[in-house]
Order: sequence, then structure tokens, then C-alpha cells
Amino acid sequence: MTVTALVVLLVVLPITGLAVKAIFDAQAERNLNTLLNGRAQLAQQLARQNVPPANLVRRIDADGIRVTLTLRGGQQFGAPPVEPTGQIREVRATLQAGQRTRGATLILTADTSLLDGASRTLRRVLLISGGAALLITALGLILGMRFALAPLDAMTSLARSIAAGRRGGRLQPTRTDTELGRTAAAFDEMLDSLEGAERTARSSEQRMRQFVADAAHELRTPIAGLQTAAETLLQLNPGTPTHRREELELLLVRESRRAGTLVADLLELARIDAGLELRPRPIHLRALATAQLDRLRLVAPSLTVHLAGPDLSVFADPDRLTQILANLLDNARNATAGRGEVDILLTPAAEHRAVEIVVQDNGPGVPPQDRERIFQRLVHGERSQGSGLGLPIARGFARAHGGELVCTDRPDGLPGACFRLMLPAATTALTP
Repeated sequence: MTVTALVVLLVVLPITGLAVKAIFDAQAERNLNTLLNGRAQLAQQLARQNVPPANLVRRIDADGIRVTLTLRGGQQFGAPPVEPTGQIREVRATLQAGQRTRGATLILTADTSLLDGASRTLRRVLLISGGAALLITALGLILGMRFALAPLDAMTSLARSIAAGRRGGRLQPTRTDTELGRTAAAFDEMLDSLEGAERTARSSEQRMRQFVADAAHELRTPIAGLQTAAETLLQLNPGTPTHRREELELLLVRESRRAGTLVADLLELARIDAGLELRPRPIHLRALATAQLDRLRLVAPSLTVHLAGPDLSVFADPDRLTQILANLLDNARNATAGRGEVDILLTPAAEHRAVEIVVQDNGPGVPPQDRERIFQRLVHGERSQGSGLGLPIARGFARAHGGELVCTDRPDGLPGACFRLMLPAATTALTP
């Protein structure tokens, strides 16, 4: 920037100097011509006033002008005439009035060497002042640019320190109303975003590694059971009792089902992470909840179940909503050991154009400090019998619908677990 400014100044200064000198020379020439012609006109006026020749010469005389008046009789007044040369400017006039000056010749001469000297002096002044201006400007630019562009040096140093692995540094400009201040503020915002994304990526990588390790650990148990049962079956003697063989075959079925369930849950989570494809439509919520309660009664006949609330409609994928309710009801059955009470409450939330589904039981409940942890993957509760993926899948389905699933206290204040599912309400009326 300094070199560019100096190059521009080197181009502008000579052009400006030449323009000033040309204007000065032209104006000096014009002023000299005006002065000579003006004196000649004054002589004509004085001649009309019949001023004597000597007085006329004295009155039109001026600094730098040589006046010569020659009468018709040859008599001369003023300075003797000089031969015209390149440095002599001459104006001749014949006086038209006056008794003694009629027909007299007036010669006005001026030496232009004075103008040439002034022009040369002006040229030297312009050269000296231009050189001084160039030198002062160069020093000022070097110092000024170094001070003005100091934030860029700080930005460069910070970028190199970050590239070297040192995080957390910021420019923190004191003024953000200048170009460099706005650039520094944007640089800090970029660093915040990049370091935040880096922390998120590291956290996601750590969670993924932990998830893979936990999934491998969960799969290892049923696979080990399958391997043991299969090897034992192969080693049985022909005389082994039938019930022993049936026990091993039942173990094979149970462990393979357990492994299949875990793999299916892992696939569901992968679909949720990749962007779940839903087929939402308006559905009757009470009919769907009733079907799930009937299933629960068949699985656990000693369990007491209740359904309360109006017949509401929601805009959801019926298959995914069925999975959510099935997971919540199975958790409630496990928490009560199949002999407690499970309630489903349907309530509208008109201010949010949503529907709230509450699934609660009278089991031991979930401590407040664990109510978010249970939605993490492969986290098992005290009475959990599944893979630890049911609640994460249920919350993933709820959020894919634009809703939410949380664990809270029961609204009636009684002990037990309470899960609140919020879903968008259907905007069209359904036929009962």
C-alpha cells in the first residue's frame, strides 16, 4: 500500500507541477500584454487631453516598462529605443490627438527575462517542494500504515498460533465501527464457530465410539449365549433327555431374538440419525391408544390399565406412533413388575396446536437426576429388560414429528414414572 501510494504520488506531483507552471507562464504573459496595451491606451487618453510629451512619458512610465516617444519632428522623449530581440516584448502605437503629440510614435518595451527568471524560480520551488512532499509522505505512510495495519499483524499471529494448535485466542477489537474492527470481530466470530464445531465433532466422535463399544458389548452377550447353546447341542449324546435338548433350543431362540431386537433397534437409531422418512396423516389417538392397552392386557393380565381424555386427532405416522406408545407401555409394565397400574391421559394443548399424551405408572419412578440420562443410548434402568434403546428411539420418533418426549413428575403428585409425549394436532376434522 505504501509503494502504491508513492507511485501514485510520483505520477500526480509532476503532472500537477507542469500544470501549475503552464498556468503561471500563461497568466504572466497575459498580464504583460495587458499592462503594455493598457499603457498604450492611457497614452492615447493623455494625448487627447493635450498633455505635454514629457509629462505623458512620465505618467505612463512603470516598473519593467521602457517608454520611448518620438514626435513627428524627430524629437524623442523618454528612454532611447532598443533593438527587439527574443527577450524584448514591444508595443507600438501612433498617437491620434494633441497639438504636439498628434502623429507621434509611442514605443513600449518590456524585458521578458524577468518572467523567465520567475518561471525558473517557480520550477525550482515545485521540484523542491515536490521532493520534500514525497519524502514526508513516504515516512508518514510507512509509520501510519504500520500503525493502522497493526490489527492485521495481530490477526496473522493469532491465525498462526491457532494453526500451531493453541486454541482460545481472540482479537477482541476495541472498536467495531471501522473496516479492520469489523474484520477482527468477524474473525473472532469465525473462530468461535470453528472451535464450537470442533468441540461438537470431538464430542460426537467420542459418543460414537462409546456407542459402538456399548453396542458391541450388548451384542456380545446374546452372541455368546447363541454360541454356547449351539456348541452344547452339537456335543449332546444321542441318549440326552429330550427336555435338555428343548431347553437348549429355547435358549437359542431367546438369544437370537434378543440379538435380532438389538440389531433392529440399532437400525432404527441409524435411520433416525440419517433423517427418518415419515408418512404422517391425521389419525384417531384414542383408537390407537386403546389397541395398545388391549395388547398390554394380553401380555400382563394382572396389570390395571386406564385410558382417560377426549378422542383427539394427531398428525403423525401411525406405525412410528405405535412404536412410541409400545415402548412407553412396556417400560411401565417392567417398572411395575406386571402387577401395578398404568394410565394413559389424552389432553389437548390448544395454545400450541398440539396434543399431549401422558403415560404414567405407580412404580418406583425415575429420580430427577436420571430423567435425561435414561434417554441416552444403551442406558439401562434398575428393572430394564431391553437393550436400553427403547427410550432414545421413542424420543427420536417424537422429535422427527416435530414433538417432544420428556420424563416428569406425575401430575397428581403420586409416586411413579410419568412420560409426556407432545405431538402436533391434526388440522382437519376426522370422522368418529
